[in-house]
Amino acid sequence: MEPDLGHRAGATPGVTPTPDPAGAFLTHRPFLRALAYRLLGSWHDTEDVLQDAFVRWSRADRTDVDEPRRYLTRVVTRLAVDRLRARSREAYVGPWLPEPVATDPSPFGTVDTSDLSLAVLHLMERLTPPQRAVYVLRTAFDVDYPEIARIVGRTPEHCRQLHHRAAEALGGGRRFAVDRTETLRLVDAFAAAARGGDLPALEHLLHTEVVAWSDGGGRVRAALRPVAGPRKVARLLGTVWSRARAFSTSPVEVNGGPGLVVRYADRVSVLTVTVTDGLIGGVYLVSNPAKLTHLSLP
Repeated sequence: MEPDLGHRAGATPGVTPTPDPAGAFLTHRPFLRALAYRLLGSWHDTEDVLQDAFVRWSRADRTDVDEPRRYLTRVVTRLAVDRLRARSREAYVGPWLPEPVATDPSPFGTVDTSDLSLAVLHLMERLTPPQRAVYVLRTAFDVDYPEIARIVGRTPEHCRQLHHRAAEALGGGRRFAVDRTETLRLVDAFAAAARGGDLPALEHLLHTEVVAWSDGGGRVRAALRPVAGPRKVARLLGTVWSRARAFSTSPVEVNGGPGLVVRYADRVSVLTVTVTDGLIGGVYLVSNPAKLTHLSLP
């Protein structure tokens, strides 16, 4: 877990910061990318926010900036919150899922990715932009409340309340903790059942309360609502496979955990799962091609 921003910025009060804005920005870019992606769940929006942040950083008067990472964290967080507010007004066809990110190797440097699953990011969509900002800064990066208050323009006490409300809204997030060994076992079994078209075997892997989300973004065929229950989920996936003349599966690490690339003749999907009581409790299938263009898939 990253400590409070600014405590490791490497700056000394009273010392004029480096005149090289690109060098200073690149030093903190992996951390800033991790912050923006947690806030947005979108790789494209993350890269756009970082580009905007660099432009502002390049144009800023940096003579009084003793801790570049703290300064840049404020800029990136505020830009991301603006993006979240704009996105909430946009129409989207079917369920919206985060854009998966390959994490082997990680584009986020040394920042922990164990809590970066699609399930967690999807759950965070229920938060308001200020709640999400406060929750991410406090929970993922251990920023203190006075600094969070300066970033989001609220009082420290209000930030505590926002964090409490966010934690309550995400109460089910604890069940998404990743057991890599167990998840990998289930993903492998899932892949075997998929390749064999074995729906009974697939259904046997699913929890009684399993829910599947499928994001096609209106560009490829996908379920327009979440599908619940092992029989319905198995039938949904079986229908997808039966329509394909041929497909292959290959393992991939996405968002800090095991995932599966499902490759058809005319499209590609990335699938991840969550584990509940030793069974698949959630299925997240991203098929929108616009959300996969940044990935280098096996």
